[in-house]
Amino acid sequence: MSKTQEIAERFDRYVMHTYAQQLALVEGRGTRVWDADGKVYLDFIAGISVQNVGHCHPRVVAAVQEQVARLMHVSNLYYTENQARLAERLSGLALGGKCFFCNSGAEANEALIKLARLWGHDAGKYEVICMRNSFHGRTLATAAATGQAKIQKGFEPMPEGFAHADLNDLASVEALVNDKTVAVLVEAIQGEGGVIPAADEFMQGLRKLCDDRGLLMLCDEVQCGLGRTGDWFAFQASGVEPDAFSLAKSLGSGYPIGAAVSGPKLADVFTPGRHASTFGGTPPACAAALATLDVIEEEGLLAKARRAGDLLREGLEGFIELFPHVVSVRGRGLMLGLELDQPVKELVERMRDVGLLTVATAETVVRMLPPLNVKDNELEEALDIIHDCLAEIHGESAPAEAEAEAEAVEAAPEADAAEEPAPEEAAAGEAAAPEQEEAKAE
Repeated sequence: MSKTQEIAERFDRYVMHTYAQQLALVEGRGTRVWDADGKVYLDFIAGISVQNVGHCHPRVVAAVQEQVARLMHVSNLYYTENQARLAERLSGLALGGKCFFCNSGAEANEALIKLARLWGHDAGKYEVICMRNSFHGRTLATAAATGQAKIQKGFEPMPEGFAHADLNDLASVEALVNDKTVAVLVEAIQGEGGVIPAADEFMQGLRKLCDDRGLLMLCDEVQCGLGRTGDWFAFQASGVEPDAFSLAKSLGSGYPIGAAVSGPKLADVFTPGRHASTFGGTPPACAAALATLDVIEEEGLLAKARRAGDLLREGLEGFIELFPHVVSVRGRGLMLGLELDQPVKELVERMRDVGLLTVATAETVVRMLPPLNVKDNELEEALDIIHDCLAEIHGESAPAEAEAEAEAVEAAPEADAAEEPAPEEAAAGEAAAPEQEEAKAE
């Protein structure tokens, strides 16, 4: 029995089956992960847009290690320095208001919903307009906000107070506004819904509609925020500011943390006793988040995400002409989806088998969310794998010229893979990085 099989057997016996796992991953460095049997994979899922600065970035690791050795938890009955510093940083990046910290994206969106309801309570307003195909979480309230019946099936009756319009159709939103409407909740890019961007005109129209009708505009930035699209927050590409937005996933680079970030209008709506979270914004979680923000800023990862996203998009768009089943490429920055005219499950599984991790979404879309510091040669490696798997599954191949080009670069990824250090070597090599950074700062 392999180590993977051993882990899977124990897992299946004792862990509730809410996912359909295939791999047992035990180590990660940068854009690579290793399974329990030593096989290495190029990770273009990044924990579902969690590892934006790569797996186990030495700056983040060092920050967490230092903090857990000093103070791990005292609850929010007390002030903690890291939480204050993180709130200041996030407020400075957008909106200029205040933050509420929690542990996940669902909790962050739940906080937005409660914040909106409390704001509109005295006027009898509580209904939130959301979008079809959206995804906001798995709690009962956030599942009700989610515009996908499959997320709600079996958990009925769902909490009331949510209506669903069509993304990029302002008229459908306006038609749902009534005297009970308090807010509109939108993802600037729908991730689980199929990597579908909201048009700039739609986002700008929502902002105007909310202003004109006295509503709150709320943005879910859980998956598309913190540099994923080439801006700090995806809504910034449309030139709008919401009244509040949610964060989680990549904020702690794998250390659980979520946040509801508000502008001045909502900054003081929550008062003591109105909302809370025991583990929200613990010292280690905030240390991880502060280090993550430092890495994004100091390594210029916003610009890198835009550049790498352009390279990846260009490569993926080349498959549209080569393979009839490839329909489109959509998204922004390093949040991209390759759409086929048929289910992509087999393609995703084949790519996994040969060493590239992606994720299927909306049945016909391959979602790609590599770390923002992905290297050019890793993009080339991924594109080669995608090309070969498309050709293998569909029984089609590129024209002779394209095949010649593919063969010319085919050796490069293999060379890179051969030079990839083992997890132990990588860990040893990167462990010195924080000390080097400290010396440089001094």
